[in-house]
Amino acid sequence: GKNGNAIGFLIDHAGMNFVEAVKDLAQQYGMQVPEEDVSPQERARAAEQRERQHTLTSVLEKAGEAYRRHLKDTPRAIAYLKGRGLSGEIARQFGLGYAPPGWRSLASTFARYDDPLLVDSGLVILQPEEDGSDEKRYDRFRDRIMFPIRNVKGECIGFGGRVLGDEKPKYLNSPETPVFSKGHELYGLFEARAALRQEGFVLVTEGYMDVVALAQLGFPNAVATLGTACTPEHVQKLFRFTDAVVFSFDGD
Repeated sequence: GKNGNAIGFLIDHAGMNFVEAVKDLAQQYGMQVPEEDVSPQERARAAEQRERQHTLTSVLEKAGEAYRRHLKDTPRAIAYLKGRGLSGEIARQFGLGYAPPGWRSLASTFARYDDPLLVDSGLVILQPEEDGSDEKRYDRFRDRIMFPIRNVKGECIGFGGRVLGDEKPKYLNSPETPVFSKGHELYGLFEARAALRQEGFVLVTEGYMDVVALAQLGFPNAVATLGTACTPEHVQKLFRFTDAVVFSFDGD
């Protein structure tokens, strides 16, 4: 229902600047944006990097679908979310899921559990044996409520996992990967985009559950930092959507 053109839409909808919007549209249609002083080698490297990022987000999306299926089949996890006051509707909106307790649950989702992409995306941990024998591989997230972390385009770039009890660590994030950097991303920003303009301000909190609970209670304009201090990159990203930032961190 918006007027204008595709570039203007992306600037508004995804908080991109003009150049980012042009490059994003070009990438979707296999076109190359002309750039001065860029060698063919650099252009090829950039194209290869974009393709790799797309492959990693596809792997993460597939894992997210599996986590959502597991949640539906796990009454204990559903009861936990209901106990925190969350509805099924809000869980669907944020794509919440559940990682089962098994060490290799993702083996039932991916045909090749030894695929390097599972390690590169942060889903699987690769641990070399001390005696030099075969390496151990196991799921990073086990027996946790799963919160998919999405970029402003809505692509899954990582996960946050929360235990159902009091085990430590309470929260576990995806590691830094080619598609995920904690200092640059804000949880819930994709879901909050429209509300930020409507409400006129953003509420910055500390955790995933803060964002989802606030959305449930009528504050859909909340986002969270991902276990890091608020960085200049975070603030710069927020100012693409709103001029007013309200910090609401925990007392500690």
